[in-house]
Amino acid sequence: MIEISAVTRTYGAQTAVDNISLTVASGDIAVIVGTSGSGKTTLLRMINRLVEPSHGTIRIDGQDNRSLPPHILRRGIGYAIQRDGLFPHRSVAENIATVPKLLGWEKSKISARVDELLQLFHLDPAVYRDRMPHALSGGEQQRIGVARALASNPQILLMDEPFGALDPIIRDKAQHDLLTIHARYGTTIVLVTHDMEEAIRLGTRIAVMDKGRLLQYASPAELIAQPATAFVETLLGGGHDRVFRLLSLETVEDLVEPGPAAGDAIDVTTSLRDALGASLWSGATVLPVCRDGTMIGRVSRAAIEARARSLA
Repeated sequence: MIEISAVTRTYGAQTAVDNISLTVASGDIAVIVGTSGSGKTTLLRMINRLVEPSHGTIRIDGQDNRSLPPHILRRGIGYAIQRDGLFPHRSVAENIATVPKLLGWEKSKISARVDELLQLFHLDPAVYRDRMPHALSGGEQQRIGVARALASNPQILLMDEPFGALDPIIRDKAQHDLLTIHARYGTTIVLVTHDMEEAIRLGTRIAVMDKGRLLQYASPAELIAQPATAFVETLLGGGHDRVFRLLSLETVEDLVEPGPAAGDAIDVTTSLRDALGASLWSGATVLPVCRDGTMIGRVSRAAIEARARSLA
């Protein structure tokens, strides 16, 4: 879906992005991670031409992104930023409808799309349609920002630190919502973050940048197992962190055993890391496991710990 070929961006004598090449397959979530000043936002913004490359080519679905006027290109690419960027004097519905109106959609189609997206984000259209941005919480504003970016059913969604300003609980919910949206629409997503935890949770592939250069581009499992440089290894953390990160990539499904267990059930899609945390927090050595609300068995702390030892 996205082909970045030998792309460089310079500002005078300073090189912000240095000869980067990578591809993002259709339906992938590619996460660009790195410290401040690594060039990750500049690289993202070259995809929709908010920044123009000094050298190199970017193709979208095989077509050079310079073949369209920038404003036309951007109407087909969703864009969500950390500070939602909502128009303060437009209602929630008017904000979400921005791009569909520019594309000439019929009013009935726009209205239906607004309601669909609000419901997807668990926001009652009757309550939220006519609200103004200042009347929303930070988490609600962020969800509306993402809804607006998705309004025209874009093939590509670009996200620049979209959850960075949210508190941990709301951030966790926003990340879960994004994965739900991705599963529903199959949108190709490129997301920038400085948080390796977020990158591992969300990414199908992760690009690690430092000082404008691409150090490694790999799946989360490959990145954790075989960091390409000392810098990548430092971002990932030490030995215990490595084990916990690997546990976050696996679910309890493979460790479910028959039999009853007391307490609150966890879903079969729960990561082994989260399941271990739930076990330690509750003090239960065995947790009940459900699928779509139906009990299917249990998972033991001992089995999770054995899996962790095998990954060490």
